[in-house]
Amino acid sequence: MTDAKTKATSQHPIGSGFGAETTADEVIRGFDLTDKTAIVTGGYSGIGLQTTRTLLSAGAKVIVPAREHTKATNALSAMPGAIVETLDLMDPFSVDAFANRFVASGQVLHILVNNAGIMSNPLTRDARGYESQFATNHLGHFQLTARLWPALRRSKGARVVSLSSVGHRRAKVNFEDPNFERCEYDRWVAYGQ
Repeated sequence: MTDAKTKATSQHPIGSGFGAETTADEVIRGFDLTDKTAIVTGGYSGIGLQTTRTLLSAGAKVIVPAREHTKATNALSAMPGAIVETLDLMDPFSVDAFANRFVASGQVLHILVNNAGIMSNPLTRDARGYESQFATNHLGHFQLTARLWPALRRSKGARVVSLSSVGHRRAKVNFEDPNFERCEYDRWVAYGQ
C-alpha cells in the first residue's frame, strides 16, 4: 500500500476523551451495570481478567466461558460473582452447546466481549481441518456471536466488542490456502491471518 492510500484508510480517533493511559476504572466511572449481563471470553487472564473485574465492579453479572475450567475458576476465585462456564472456541460443538444453554435460559445478554485468543502456536488444526488460530480467534467468536444473537437482541441495545491485535499487519488472508495445506506453515503469518 502506498503512504497516501494507507493514510486514507487508517482509523482515526473518535474523540472519546480516553487515551492509552486511561484506566479501566476511569472508563467505567459513573456507569451502573446492575441488572446487566456480560459474557467475556478469555475473561480469566490478561485484558480479559481486567475486563471481568471492571464489569463486576460496576454491578454486572459476568459469565466467563473458558476452555480450562479449573484455571479460570482459580484465577477468578477472588472475584465473587464471576461465573465460569465451559467453552472451547476451537470446537464448534462446544460453542453451540454453550450458546444453546445460554439462549435457552431466557437470559438477556447486554454485553459480549470477544477477547479470548491463541497466538503463535505450532501448526494445529481443529476437527474440521481449520488452522487453530483462525478457528479459535475468528471462526469461534463469529459462531459464538451468531448463536447468541437471540439473547443479544432481547436486550434491545446490546454491545458486542471484538478485540484484535496489531498482529493482523503481519499477513493478509491467503484465500487460496488459509489453512496452510499447500504452503509452509508460519505461526506468525497464521496469527496475522
